[in-house]
Amino acid sequence: MAKIVGFSALVEFCTGIALVLAPALVVTLLLRTPTDAATQVVVRGFGIALLALAAALRPAHGSAAVAAPIFQAALIYNALMALFLASVSIVQHMGGLLLWAAVALHALLAVLLVTTWQYRKETIDS
Repeated sequence: MAKIVGFSALVEFCTGIALVLAPALVVTLLLRTPTDAATQVVVRGFGIALLALAAALRPAHGSAAVAAPIFQAALIYNALMALFLASVSIVQHMGGLLLWAAVALHALLAVLLVTTWQYRKETIDS
């Protein structure tokens, strides 16, 4: 589970850096829509929030275990982000080159987290 949460932290860190450094490019790749100055400010703020999330999700050095709140945060974030990004495409008819890849990545991480959690629970219970 620590590897999955750690991978999620790495993805959010990289996305956060990209949003801070090149918000217009990331928005164009995700949504295929131009951005104005105000949107870029908000997107950069979201990038900073992703950097903080990545720091919170990063497993402790040398620890194979993941605390329950960290696991829950990773699961909730990935599941809701997959649903949100899918709704951006389906409901708002927006979408760029990377939107469905981002949906798939977040959904995959959520499924892996749930599967790992269920496996660990079954192992502990038996």
